[in-house]
Amino acid sequence: MAAVPPVSATAGALAYQRRAFVLMTVVLAVAPLLVYPVFMMKVMCFALFACAFNLLIGYAGLLSFGHAMFFGLASYATAHAAKVWGLTPELAILFGTAVATALGFVAGSLAIRRLGIYFAMITLALAQMVYFFALQAPFTGGEDGIQAVPRGRLFGIIDLTSQFSMYLLVLTIFLGGFLLIYRIVHSPFGQVLKAIRENESRAVSLGYDVDRYKLLAFVLSAGLAGLAGSTKSLVFQLASLTDVHWTMSGEVVLMTLLGGLGTIFGPVIGAAVIITMQNYLAQLGAWVTVVQGLIFVVCVLSFRRGIVGEIGHALKKAL
Repeated sequence: MAAVPPVSATAGALAYQRRAFVLMTVVLAVAPLLVYPVFMMKVMCFALFACAFNLLIGYAGLLSFGHAMFFGLASYATAHAAKVWGLTPELAILFGTAVATALGFVAGSLAIRRLGIYFAMITLALAQMVYFFALQAPFTGGEDGIQAVPRGRLFGIIDLTSQFSMYLLVLTIFLGGFLLIYRIVHSPFGQVLKAIRENESRAVSLGYDVDRYKLLAFVLSAGLAGLAGSTKSLVFQLASLTDVHWTMSGEVVLMTLLGGLGTIFGPVIGAAVIITMQNYLAQLGAWVTVVQGLIFVVCVLSFRRGIVGEIGHALKKAL
């Protein structure tokens, strides 16, 4: 199936995006009053993860099948730093993010040497290496993972054992990461990424160092995915093999495609839909994945641009 190009960011579309951001912020701010706060924190962590993945595939055109390695390794690094080294929450999160960013540089330097399916397979192979490292390394806890991770006190002052304080931290991190991605996408750097995605040969002929741009996009995506994983480990006070398993990479692909590939808000909506399904259909057991598959098939056949992509397309026609 041919890829559908994302909706172009016209002035009218940008105005709608700003309004949508304000609406999203308000909804997330009042959500804990109506919904279990831990559920909403999980949605925001995975929404940031999906947005980071979308930065790579939706705007640079690079499909990674191993993005869970950044999410999961950062989760382990943050959990270990907080529990064993006794770092404060902000330092533990920064450490986890830095580890994911460094891994992103190494993995990206290897992966961008190839294109298409070969690029995807390299990322998958590297992710499997990270998975077995997490399984065998002595400090990761093996199949038990790292449990009872202390949330600690933010800046030595704010007690994160309070759900309200933890929620505010997660909301701040999510909105900060989201705005950073928004700024990247609408910057000259983001425009070059789109040019590379559309026609890499033409971008090379115009004098752009394509490999350098793709590597930077890969590293930024890895760092933001690591930020999401680091935050998640503090929310659930747990880092487990699930975080680095290949199925986690599959879930983030599903979230992005369902919400809308190459759209700003698509990954957020996709993550919210998938996490809601997993939470409220948990009683179905293993059948949850079957239901997700059916919904995904229906969505691909009915609206190829994804939920937000179809909405954006309709607004573009109306403008």
